[in-house]
Amino acid sequence: MTDVQDLVCRLVSIESVNPTLIASGSGETPISRFVASWLAHEGLDVELVEPIPGRPSVVGTLRGMGGGPSLMLNAHMDTVGAGAMSGAFEPTVKDGRVYGRGAYDMKASLAAIMIAAREAKALGLKGDLMVTAVADEEVASIGTSAVMERFGADAAIVTEPTELRLCLAHKGFVWLEVESRGVAAHGSRPDLGVDAIGQMGRILERVVELDRRLRRGDGHPLLGTGSIHASLIEGGQEWSTYPARCVARLERRTIPGEDGATSTREIDQLIASARDEDGALDASVDVSLERSPSDVGADSRVSRAVAEAAKQAMGKEPEAIGVAYWMDMALLNQAGIPTVAFGPSGEGAHADVEWVDLASVETCVQVYLRAAELLCGGSGR
Repeated sequence: MTDVQDLVCRLVSIESVNPTLIASGSGETPISRFVASWLAHEGLDVELVEPIPGRPSVVGTLRGMGGGPSLMLNAHMDTVGAGAMSGAFEPTVKDGRVYGRGAYDMKASLAAIMIAAREAKALGLKGDLMVTAVADEEVASIGTSAVMERFGADAAIVTEPTELRLCLAHKGFVWLEVESRGVAAHGSRPDLGVDAIGQMGRILERVVELDRRLRRGDGHPLLGTGSIHASLIEGGQEWSTYPARCVARLERRTIPGEDGATSTREIDQLIASARDEDGALDASVDVSLERSPSDVGADSRVSRAVAEAAKQAMGKEPEAIGVAYWMDMALLNQAGIPTVAFGPSGEGAHADVEWVDLASVETCVQVYLRAAELLCGGSGR
């Protein structure tokens, strides 16, 4: 069993299901103990960041010799639930792949940055190299948020799986709650009742039209266009009563230049349009959660360093991409830390069959090491 394979399997075997998703999940405490002990044994300065009891993140720092910029390597420790996966926390190795919950998303990446930090001791780096193994990325990202309150860096690499491609951008999202208000009355009294669900229907028709307009518009070169869809709806009391209230929860996927404020204005305009059609319509919109998109230029120092490191490791330029899903990269960029993503290959994030390609994990270790040399300054190998 190779060093990388052994560590990936060990991490997968530690159940770290996010308890916000699955109440019986162990959370990050057991795996954080292992990661902290491993990093400390390898000579890193280790600190725990635990803003909520039972939800710790680990920060391990390989101190540089001084005079160089710092680099942060980021991976999350939590996973989604096992679902219908058989032996989810009993990793198996077959044909160069590790199978198990979290192997791909993203314990292989965690193993890669741990090993990279260990091997970086031989590089004589001038700046600090930091490993941040964070909690709760699968839900609210309390881990990276809390780490950012206490630690900074001059550059960062989020090691989410990217199939060995250089991710420069990702979409954000806004969760919007739209409420329409009617008047409750007996179903036989249309003269008294106002149908809140019917009012919401007028709004949702316009949401569908808005989505079509968005997807026909000008988009980001790596991300394409934004989008919007209805996710959840509830309303009414019983069959024989006019519903007094209806709530629709919408998700607006955003690209750079779009945010919660612009999304709210869009829905306000839809409500106003529906009110022009039905003067009795009474509705409003609020933002429940917002996560910003992320965008880093290909000419930024961290982008160029990771691209050069990947080219040396793979013998070719990595493909520059943007992705539709959200990740902690946005939080780091918002904190003023130029950040890109680069990670291993595999399949099955959140699916019933999940695996990571071990050769790609080995490649990632080499990319992270060379990127650290380029960004932190090193004496060479």
